[in-house]
Amino acid sequence: MRFRPAFWPTVIALPAFLVLLALGTWQLERLAWKTELNAERAAASQSAPIPLPRTLEEAEAAKFHPVRVEGVFDHARERYLAASDERGQVGFHVLTPLRLDDGRVLLVNRGFVPSELKDPERRKEGQVEGRVTVEGLIRVPPTGKPSWFAPDNVPEANMWFWVDPPAMAPDALPYYIDAGPAPNPGGWPKGGVTRLFLPNDHLQYAITWYALAVALAVIYVVYHRQNR
Repeated sequence: MRFRPAFWPTVIALPAFLVLLALGTWQLERLAWKTELNAERAAASQSAPIPLPRTLEEAEAAKFHPVRVEGVFDHARERYLAASDERGQVGFHVLTPLRLDDGRVLLVNRGFVPSELKDPERRKEGQVEGRVTVEGLIRVPPTGKPSWFAPDNVPEANMWFWVDPPAMAPDALPYYIDAGPAPNPGGWPKGGVTRLFLPNDHLQYAITWYALAVALAVIYVVYHRQNR
């Protein structure tokens, strides 16, 4: 018996079917991109320390590579970035300018502190004085607000929601580093906050879209058989 598609069900179902297939394919492309990106980040973070970049362009090419720097922290200019730790505890990342031996200033994300330890007076041991050596990973901040739903930074209240080196420390380099997991005196700030691996759930998203496309095709065929 010849299959005769009905006009309106076909007009509705065909574009929807194509859209579902396109969404599934897009998720597969995202899966490949995210897998490669995570692999690149992991490889960069495990490489040998490199010299500190001289420009933002050099830093962009060296993202997530380790560096080792020496200098003196300017604790009076701590900046507090709203954050949470791996367990979901709310607190702040402490970003502190480091005066390097060559006179340059580099922002260092020293790590996480819970909200009750935001006041440096409550973690005096971690306010290391004198010359220090810091190992960390190169990070490049977003160009402007990272997304439309991100809150605005409030510099006058020292409340930050995204890293902005020129506003946080105008004399600092245009990039920053995340300090490694080496413990600070007293345990705070807690370093090693870099999230190398982005969530990669795109395979299950692709399966969902393709499954919906198959379900739509089955419904379309069943409808025509019953209607006939």
